Amino acid sequence: TVGLAGHAWMLAEAAGESGLLIGMDVDEFNLQSASRRMEGCACRWRLFRGNFAGFAEVLAAAEVAAVDVVLADLGVSSAQLDDAERGLSFMRDGPLDMRLDTQLETTAADLVNGLGERELADLIYLHGQERFSRRIARAIHFARKAGRITTTGELAEIVCRALKVNPTSRASRIHPATRTFQALRIAVNDELGALAALLKGIPKYLRPGGRLAIISFHSLEDGMVKRDFRARKTDEIYTILTKKPVTASASEQARNPRARSAKLRVAQRTETPLRS
Repeated sequence: TVGLAGHAWMLAEAAGESGLLIGMDVDEFNLQSASRRMEGCACRWRLFRGNFAGFAEVLAAAEVAAVDVVLADLGVSSAQLDDAERGLSFMRDGPLDMRLDTQLETTAADLVNGLGERELADLIYLHGQERFSRRIARAIHFARKAGRITTTGELAEIVCRALKVNPTSRASRIHPATRTFQALRIAVNDELGALAALLKGIPKYLRPGGRLAIISFHSLEDGMVKRDFRARKTDEIYTILTKKPVTASASEQARNPRARSAKLRVAQRTETPLRS
């Protein structure tokens, strides 16, 4: 996932003139920004629009049979969070959209207004790990009777009222709507499905000695990566290079507060062939 090409630039410098970097992103703005950033970098590079779940098709288009390094930087970028029109953040009022890929048809507003109360509660609980999901879903159910919920501000206010929490109060370590917004974003973009597809398919394309690095930002993603790495280790497909996830240092968190939840895990491909 190329994002704004911060990691990509550093990988390109390490790869040198003989290297080829392939970047993917579903966000057209990210790809345009990354293209400008990558100009003059040390290696050859190609960028593709698409979800990393479709990496096999991209590698085929690039005529690449196997790779040495895969880096998946999950979640959303700061630029996407700060863009109110994306509807990803409760901090800025905007349309209740949450699509990272504007070619997707279903928005967060469609889910909030279209799902049954029980379905909505299950979604918020499973994808947001929100223990008050039923209370929130009930509040949404009653609120939408007065009209369609269309903005992030409306939804955040409904969640805060349901939980009876003032978002500006110091009693709340995180914003009351954080888990609900996370759940909707994950569902809209099928983020867990994409990660599952990557984890399942990538060993076939990693050369022996090749490394898979994944940066996750919440426990659902990190748990999937951890379990997959352990299972592949048992099958002697991977050697795990990070006994514990690598996290941002205090100085990095001070520079970039959003890095505080990032966890990096790395596995290395062994010589063991995959079972058919």
